[in-house]
Amino acid sequence: MKLKIFHRMGFPVLALSALFLMSSQSNGCKSKPGTWEKIGTRDVKYDLDKDEIVATRLEGIFTSIQVRVKNAPINMQKLELQYGNGEIQEIDLRNNFAANSESKVIDLPGNKRVIRRAVFWYDTKDIAERKGVVELWGKH
Repeated sequence: MKLKIFHRMGFPVLALSALFLMSSQSNGCKSKPGTWEKIGTRDVKYDLDKDEIVATRLEGIFTSIQVRVKNAPINMQKLELQYGNGEIQEIDLRNNFAANSESKVIDLPGNKRVIRRAVFWYDTKDIAERKGVVELWGKH
């Protein structure tokens, strides 16, 4: 009798277990604390401008961020982060980034935040043909 009940209940239990495993993998559970992940990249124009990076991994929870600049120097004025709960934080960077340099590590309030998007205001310093690239990195 017990074997028949297990046989009938076996498939639903197996299916629920598989669903649980798949959902835990898709929710970012594999990110180890202390690892860095690229949130997004933007090629920057020359002149005074603002650009936006939309996070492609909304389930990522970050404790801090870092701005990295590639290829050409950029004068970054500020960065605005929108978190998963809709809250907006403005970070005054006021930094002249050399080509291939990075900001200091910026700790996020609340220590664990989902980032939806980042808007940054900048002007470029290089009049050459090289295009600057801004990368936003998050630390889990």
